[in-house]
Amino acid sequence: MNIVEHVSVEVRYYSDPACIWSWAAEPALRRLMWEFEGELSFVWGMGGLARHFGSAYRDSEARVGNGPDCFADLMAHWLNVAGRTGMPCDPRLWTDDPISSSFPACVAVEAASEQGWEAGYRYLRRIREGILCFRRKLDEPAALIAEAAPAGLDVDAFEAALDSTAPMAAFEAHLEEVREVPQEARDLGKTSVTEGHERLSFPSAIFIGADGVRHGVYGAQPARAYRDAARAAGARPANDGELPPLEAVARFGRLAVPEVDLLARTEPIETRAELWRLAVEHRLHPVPALTGTLWELA
Repeated sequence: MNIVEHVSVEVRYYSDPACIWSWAAEPALRRLMWEFEGELSFVWGMGGLARHFGSAYRDSEARVGNGPDCFADLMAHWLNVAGRTGMPCDPRLWTDDPISSSFPACVAVEAASEQGWEAGYRYLRRIREGILCFRRKLDEPAALIAEAAPAGLDVDAFEAALDSTAPMAAFEAHLEEVREVPQEARDLGKTSVTEGHERLSFPSAIFIGADGVRHGVYGAQPARAYRDAARAAGARPANDGELPPLEAVARFGRLAVPEVDLLARTEPIETRAELWRLAVEHRLHPVPALTGTLWELA
């Protein structure tokens, strides 16, 4: 993605690298980025899904903690969301070698964002895929640093940031923000309680225009909800229509089928046919992720 030159609206986007609903919202997020290219600047507010995953972990919205086994509940939750949305995942993470916490990954995203919001997003996307699709145990510094170069970061700057206090301070500030739930979100039922704290549902986005008015999109919502909030905040669409599959992958990097569906505005069966045609021509490469497939340039 190219660095934008004109920005009229700030988007404060609250999520967590290990949140399956935030992963499921990536198609709408990428459509938003493309349609309003140059109009939006993002703040990636990490919301701290879990200080500690274990027998005592509870997430009311995801119904984690209802059964006798937290990890079984997490597996069921991931599979339910994958089935509803078509975004691939591999919940065997929770049986093979579970991450102990999402907090280290949150702090790492805050550190990556010091290199700009686009760098922060590339890194966030990279570790989302790592956790949710490829069962990577991204919960300690060495593993998180190893993801910096593939995400296109300045690795030395990233390591220096991780060694400073700024990313933790930014993370703590964002934790406070997601726990200051607007009444509008509460009225819509877009909250959860995790580890004893009420918070906004993930993902949630606040669009803030030049007038300072906040336009909230709470919880995973269709692309039109993000589009309407961006327009209400004063952003002007820069792109419309279709972004063909090969161009979409070249533009954004690795994509799941629902992302291509939305960017190309094609039906799933048509999308899959085109993706496999491009694979036969050695222009795209499929990357299996248990419940589905991701696509990257060959």
